Amino acid sequence: MQEALEKWNCDLVEEILPEIYAIMLQISEQFLTELYAADTPQEQIQALRIIKNNQVHMANLAMYAGRYVNGVAAIHTELLKTTVLKEWYALNPEKFQNKTNGITQRRWLGVCNPELTALFTELSGSQHFLTELDDLRALSHYADDAGIMERFHAIKQEKKRQLAEYILQKEGIRIDPKTCFDIQIKRLHEYKRQLLNAFSILWIYYGIKDGTIKDFTPTTFLFGAKSAPGYRRAKAIIKYINEIAKLIDNDPDIRSLMQVHFVTNYNVSYAEKLVAACDISEQISTAGTEASGTGNMKMMLNGAVTLGTLDGANIEIVDAAGKENNYIFGATVEDLEKLKDYCSRAVMAKNPMTARVVRSLIDGTVSDGGTGEFRELYFALLDGASWHQPDHYYLLLDLPDYVETKLRALSDYRDTAAFSQKQWRNACAAGPFSSDRTIRQYAEECWHISPV
Repeated sequence: MQEALEKWNCDLVEEILPEIYAIMLQISEQFLTELYAADTPQEQIQALRIIKNNQVHMANLAMYAGRYVNGVAAIHTELLKTTVLKEWYALNPEKFQNKTNGITQRRWLGVCNPELTALFTELSGSQHFLTELDDLRALSHYADDAGIMERFHAIKQEKKRQLAEYILQKEGIRIDPKTCFDIQIKRLHEYKRQLLNAFSILWIYYGIKDGTIKDFTPTTFLFGAKSAPGYRRAKAIIKYINEIAKLIDNDPDIRSLMQVHFVTNYNVSYAEKLVAACDISEQISTAGTEASGTGNMKMMLNGAVTLGTLDGANIEIVDAAGKENNYIFGATVEDLEKLKDYCSRAVMAKNPMTARVVRSLIDGTVSDGGTGEFRELYFALLDGASWHQPDHYYLLLDLPDYVETKLRALSDYRDTAAFSQKQWRNACAAGPFSSDRTIRQYAEECWHISPV
């Protein structure tokens, strides 16, 4: 994300950190000397400069000073090479490595899901998987054992019951653990597309109301997120999701089929309960925007299927667990690169349900309390803003395919045995996503030390 590639005004840096700025200036000049001595083309020099336009480009400083540059998922590494840092890759290709992120199974399985840990321990004969997560791969064949799958499903239901009890105690909200738990928990940012999820829920709501969606699987849609303090658009999305929750809760025809809840004060303690209870893991960022993700790994390890785009570590998750055991939708990076003259208004005009859902931001379906924040979301999607193009994360483009894929996943959930098999295979395929593997790679490939 461009906002992570920090640029600081030189005058400000010099005023606050005069000695540090002097060192930055020397580093910048040394780098320029090297570039000119190597007869580097002027256009490339301008792209690589550490100090330019009276700004210190921190990413360029890090690129020059660092020995290695690591992407944190395979697709992320390739995007660094081909787009974000392509000039640096041309200059120093040997610096670039991939280190897919990981999670620690001691916390995200052993601590937060002792019930599933006990089952894995019984079947494997030890807890060695807590230090060598790849051991779980040997348990994948139990997906064909009906008795084990019944026990696994019972564990999932118990974790859902525990989460429901926690939410009731903490927030006074009742959710039904017998429903499918569709969960999106992560930082609130436009590229992570919580708004797309909200649109899909409203689409389904309208479809049930008008009869175009029949035999809907009762589902609880859970969100957890925090936004940056000054990120007004993110806060408007939180407000919008909560207004949809009220709309559904106040509709006696629908509330037995659907419930939406945005948990309060989302934190690690909450996450431990959410990941263990998750049936469907929402990983729906625009292709090419999520560096890796780790929530996707945590929910996979606890036996959730991924509903997501081919972005970040989702690609590696699907490769490990099988596309048939997950639900992939949406435009790929390659699709978006080929997309010319994208017009979100034209996309909306050609799909009446898309139009109906998006217009809920301005037609009185839900209220922002008179702040105008929903209207700002609406026009950002359709007309853009001074700093971005209309619908710059392609929500409207992906929405129909997303709804169709979500409904397919929810329909599949009704076959408890088959869906449990998908979930089990995901959990057993989580070995590559241990942080132990990530740290081992850093030790061997960057620091050149041997693990003790």
